[in-house]
Amino acid sequence: MRLQDFDYDLPAELIAQEPLSKRDSSRMMVLNRKTGEIQHALFSCFPDFVRRNDLLVLNNSRVIPARLYGRRKDRSIEFLLVQKTGEHTWRALCRPAKHVRKDDRIMFSDRLEAKVTAELSEGQRLLTFNRDNLDPELDRVGYAPLPPYIKRKKQTEELRRLDLERYQTVFADIPGSIAAPTAGLHFTKDILSRIENRGAGITEVTLHVGLATFQPVRTDSLDNHRMLDETYTISPGTAKTINRALEEGQTITAVGTTSVRTLESSAKNGIVESGARSTDLFIRPGFPFQVVNRLLTNFHLPKSTLLMLVAALAGHEFIMNAYREAVSHRYRFFSYGDCMLIL
Repeated sequence: MRLQDFDYDLPAELIAQEPLSKRDSSRMMVLNRKTGEIQHALFSCFPDFVRRNDLLVLNNSRVIPARLYGRRKDRSIEFLLVQKTGEHTWRALCRPAKHVRKDDRIMFSDRLEAKVTAELSEGQRLLTFNRDNLDPELDRVGYAPLPPYIKRKKQTEELRRLDLERYQTVFADIPGSIAAPTAGLHFTKDILSRIENRGAGITEVTLHVGLATFQPVRTDSLDNHRMLDETYTISPGTAKTINRALEEGQTITAVGTTSVRTLESSAKNGIVESGARSTDLFIRPGFPFQVVNRLLTNFHLPKSTLLMLVAALAGHEFIMNAYREAVSHRYRFFSYGDCMLIL
């Protein structure tokens, strides 16, 4: 397939800029692959689509406040921490990169500063900080790493705190992501309780969302695209739960594309392996799924690898028709937007 096969027209006003006041009040488009039917519902009805003995798989990765604003002399520079590479060092994207050079000192707060120790490719720099544990200062001065299509003017402390809370799932646990596993943003504690009360199981994996999520496809032929690595972990207990569900023919619903990549990356001959690994798996139409039966996901960017993954499960034509219907029905798109359930 070609890159243009995954393009669609999206009015800018449909890109959600802020979360809804209630997490579970988003709309949910339901796609039935067997009948070809498209149903319009609310996410608060999600437990109604879950059956006894179904298994729901969540990604419990926690988003870190990875966006920082620093000063180099009299110039303000925006940084996005993307990977810890040593005890004091992080790889970071910076904007504007042309004003950040090796040996520059960047001040982030009265307690946090860094030295630029290397200039890397594609606007990245290696930063060596004056402290090992950044968590206290990130919590104090860091911002949620919102994607660039969510526009923010100079943020107030109130808005900074709101994004740090809402760009995070209620089940987030293991710090490490620089973007939220956004399908999980719709869940509340009450929704999770309702699912368990229906006799369904819930288990968790961890995939730390990295640059692979934002990586654009720059080749017309999908065969020439190579994904960046992301790290994931599946505990022995979780692997046992999933493999038992597979053996008993239970329906496995992945919450988000990150859960799909984790499960399918770990599957060997139809068995999920536990452990901590990295994956560069590129799921696109024609991919042979071994684990996932159903998927809850948000609406994704045109020409993105996430849209290709969704099309691999639901079918290309069905998905592209559904996206056009979502536009016509004025669904809210992307991270803070509405969601889609593929049955």
